[in-house]
Amino acid sequence: MTWKRTMVETSRGTFEVFEKGQGSPLAVTHLYSEFNETGDYFAEAFVETHKVYLINLKECGRSEKVSSPHELTMLESVLDLEAIRIELGYECWNFAGHSTGGMLAVVYGIYISESLDTLVIANAAAREYMTFSKDCIYNESHPKFDRMQSLIEQLKKQDLSDEERKELTVERTKLSLWNPQNYDHYFHTSIEKKMSAVRMNFFARELHTFDVTRKLALITAKTIVISGSYDVQCPPTYSEEIAEGISGAVLHRFLQSNHYPHLEEGQKFKQVIKAHFD
Repeated sequence: MTWKRTMVETSRGTFEVFEKGQGSPLAVTHLYSEFNETGDYFAEAFVETHKVYLINLKECGRSEKVSSPHELTMLESVLDLEAIRIELGYECWNFAGHSTGGMLAVVYGIYISESLDTLVIANAAAREYMTFSKDCIYNESHPKFDRMQSLIEQLKKQDLSDEERKELTVERTKLSLWNPQNYDHYFHTSIEKKMSAVRMNFFARELHTFDVTRKLALITAKTIVISGSYDVQCPPTYSEEIAEGISGAVLHRFLQSNHYPHLEEGQKFKQVIKAHFD
């Protein structure tokens, strides 16, 4: 079943949104992914229990273009999400974010917790996570740093064929799996998405000054923090830091996962999420 596409006109521009599932509303997005009707693996983990809104931020898909670079910041993106929530008619909703989507979830919770029933923060960080962590694949000391950087730069190219893009994406993803030989088992459906080079390049700059750890206590929404024990992108110490900083937050570490516990331990992930929302 494909996702239903709609365009949501708000006070801050028009956004491409995909809907699927039934239940209480839950929004999902990522800082630089471009979604389409095929959906998203992380978002799929919630459709059995929620009406999920998968959102293309500005410069992604058919959503609004920016007129000024500051519109690409995490805080401005949160304000865009709020405008979408209001236009959809919800007093409150849930928000789930994985990786940079999880970083956005942190910022959302800090500044507008009153609009959130529940936060799901998966494989994320509340501050820049590369410089001081040699376990991070984005740290120059990591043995696979150069290859990861090369793959990212190649994926930014707009003239790649579908086959070239797929090959590069597969290789990049395998670098963040505990058992890369299981790739075909995890990614077995026809979900396809692209990367917004504009947003990716902006995030790469914004990340260097990103640190909201001292504001974590401002998050009042019910929060679950998820990490993979072998995460090479956002090492688990950063998830622990988030959970420690949020009053009442629950931390769940997946012991046989790298950066994708919603796939690497998919059934367990769904059980943990369901228990959290019950």
